[in-house]
Amino acid sequence: MHPRSILLIKPGSMGDVIHALPVASAIHAAWPDSQITWIVDPRWSPLLKENPAIFQTLDFPRQSFFGITGKYRAVRWYCELKKLKPDLVIDLQGLLRSGLMAKASGAKEIIGLRDAREGSALFHTTSVDVVPNEHAVHRYLRCLRTIGIEIPEKIAFTFPNLKLSQPIDLEEKYIVIHPFARGKKKALDLETVYALFAEFALLANYQVILVGMGEPPAALGSSGLNLVGKTSLQELICLLRGACFVVSVDSGPMHLAAGLGVPLLGIHTWSDPRLVGPYREDAWIWQGGEIRRQDFQRPPLPERKFTADDARQVARFVAEQVARA
Repeated sequence: MHPRSILLIKPGSMGDVIHALPVASAIHAAWPDSQITWIVDPRWSPLLKENPAIFQTLDFPRQSFFGITGKYRAVRWYCELKKLKPDLVIDLQGLLRSGLMAKASGAKEIIGLRDAREGSALFHTTSVDVVPNEHAVHRYLRCLRTIGIEIPEKIAFTFPNLKLSQPIDLEEKYIVIHPFARGKKKALDLETVYALFAEFALLANYQVILVGMGEPPAALGSSGLNLVGKTSLQELICLLRGACFVVSVDSGPMHLAAGLGVPLLGIHTWSDPRLVGPYREDAWIWQGGEIRRQDFQRPPLPERKFTADDARQVARFVAEQVARA
């Protein structure tokens, strides 16, 4: 008998949630009558809407747990988890808080990865081996064999089919640039962003849209549309899905574009594309001054800053790819 109720714990970042989607899809394909509850950061819950593999989501409101009253709310939230009583917990977060969630749920079987941190492995009944230098999607999928499901040949990412909630003046053909990231030294500086847009203005006659949360440039030129801080996650999904090309630093929107299957170039200044690059072999990578296809076996080149000259090189490359398409 397979488990009828499954608790999947992956609040994480946007990229983390996207990387875990194929696990839910594979479980649903093998056991369509099993009900998966996903604990997720409320900022990323729109990613899970309309997903046939997800029975329900449960928000982990971490931001509300700070301060004296926040600790009280946290205790109440964890205590509420015991109502779930799932047959199985899959802890893909691997931190103390996720271990506590798994234990509080009342499940007898808790699966986690062997490299779990902060003592969370103490709450796991089964630990799944991980392989060094393996992409996050591969790491998570290894949990499947532990519960008797084979890793599918075709990895499925399912996203909601949404519509724009505000009128945006989109041209028929446009590319999207996302230059912002929380990780240290991942984001592009304004000089580099300007260089990207200036080069695109010289090379192409299509619209270029800037998205994300950061410091918006003052002006982008006649072909540029500045939507920094002006789109919800739902609207970002719509914009990326309709793009003819996406250029993004290593960030959640880069992984979103990869999962949506749009033409993509990911910029990696120091992060290892094997582990956290776009999960698509037909995606392009800028890394160490070189533009190449994604390769999950290739060690990264030495860390290197992405400069204005690199931006112009990338713009010329992308314009050529769009023209060919």
